Amino acid sequence: MTTDEKWGLVSTIKAPARDILNFVAHHLDLGAHRMHIYLDEDCPEARVALEAHPRCFVTHTDDAYWTKRRRRPEAHQARQTANATRAYRRRPGVTWLGHIDVDEFLWPSRTIGAQLNDLPLDALTARIRPMEALAKDPNENRDSTWFKACDPKQKRRNVQTKEIYPNFGAHLNGGFLSHVSGKLFVRTGVEKLNFRIHNAFIEGEQIQNNHDLTDTRLCHFHAHDWQTWITAFRYRLNQGSYRPSLTGSASIGTSMHTLFTMIEDQGGESALRDFYNEVCTATPDLRERLAKHSLLHRVDLDLDAKRARHFPEHA
Repeated sequence: MTTDEKWGLVSTIKAPARDILNFVAHHLDLGAHRMHIYLDEDCPEARVALEAHPRCFVTHTDDAYWTKRRRRPEAHQARQTANATRAYRRRPGVTWLGHIDVDEFLWPSRTIGAQLNDLPLDALTARIRPMEALAKDPNENRDSTWFKACDPKQKRRNVQTKEIYPNFGAHLNGGFLSHVSGKLFVRTGVEKLNFRIHNAFIEGEQIQNNHDLTDTRLCHFHAHDWQTWITAFRYRLNQGSYRPSLTGSASIGTSMHTLFTMIEDQGGESALRDFYNEVCTATPDLRERLAKHSLLHRVDLDLDAKRARHFPEHA
């Protein structure tokens, strides 16, 4: 009889207490053995709750924290990878450590530990493929969330994307506004390993991942409602996931920065709203087109119940 592998997550977070505790509670509920949380901005309510939980390790990355190591990186992506690498190298207490964000939730169809146990002994990494949350159709009354996925094969993905998103598909990688590459679990105990956002490196050389956790999806709440998306839009366009330095997919060409700048220049916020309605809203037409390619999923994370179960004082 095999034993499930012990796994954990590391995340650098700047978010309200409710979001932090929802994220942690969900993954504790899935069986995470350790949750390593680095608070990019202090959140005393969440910090106290996490400190009291035996499977959670929380660090406030204040000025004193960074002074002991190096100057605080200006880009949040650099802070994320520095913290993830530090957690990895400081005896994380698990056999596999994953690096994901507070708006990402693992959704397995069988235990994650069993899936990791199935990997070959020489496997150093395993990728979890993403799906993006869609905004609710205003005419549909459901508590669950619709998600869109995309095909992992680029050629097939391009054909499907143009069909599913007729006005904007030619400029999008899989119809996603964020990453299509997903995130990694990394086997612990490897010397001189460094995390990146979507990959891992040993002495500057990227580890070539040969394994996917095909029974787990990464539910990404990147653009799950219009107001949240448009509020974050300017930051993402200049410094975040739509920043100018990020190039588009080789087969697409158009970067997200170029696409959104073009849309906004042509029609302002109204044009951005039209884009959002076609690409990010769970209309019946979009759901039908996604379902035709088996790229539509419905998930009920039930986060309130999980938060109440693991952090009852914050129910």
